[in-house]
Amino acid sequence: MLKNSGFYKLRFFITPEELKRVVELLEPTQVRYYLTNYTHTEHDQNQVVEMYRAFYQYYTAAEKESGVRPFFIYSMSVLPDTESFGFFARNEGISIPYHGQWAENELPCILISCPKGHRVNAQDEQGEYYLYEDVREHKPLSYALYKEITSSIQKMTKPLRFSAQDPEAMEEQKPSARISRAAAEDLSNSWMVRQYGLVIHGQSGPS
Repeated sequence: MLKNSGFYKLRFFITPEELKRVVELLEPTQVRYYLTNYTHTEHDQNQVVEMYRAFYQYYTAAEKESGVRPFFIYSMSVLPDTESFGFFARNEGISIPYHGQWAENELPCILISCPKGHRVNAQDEQGEYYLYEDVREHKPLSYALYKEITSSIQKMTKPLRFSAQDPEAMEEQKPSARISRAAAEDLSNSWMVRQYGLVIHGQSGPS
């Protein structure tokens, strides 16, 4: 029994082509992707990749585009015929130290998460209640799939490290996120890196 659910999490930034390879791992699960809007709009695999491409290109462009920032937020239903479980993916920025405070903009990042707990309804003499039990026991196929996806991402990435030109900041920033070599190279040439004088470390060599 778990005190609360909590989540397994991985934060990363990879290229659209690399994301497509990750998405393809989900094909056998009959995954369904839903935007978290009022109508719960469903997207197919190609739409998911294109949505990510727009998100990626906004942050890696040489010049900042005017208008609304793109987002990337999906709830994902997997294994409907066996376990009927879900993951969640959303953009989550990484704060940038800038002149003794946080910059208005943040480095881009995607967070994929999987609940640690499976909700189980129970009852005793005091009435009905619920508790959380280990998802690895109740949804073993789903957890194995999450591990397969995150392991794939980890193999194509390395820990994100960057330096911020700020006397108040530590020389090297070490957020809990990973980045691929190709994405690091693209980000290094972006408007954001130039605007805040950032240095993305370790672009050379294998991912």
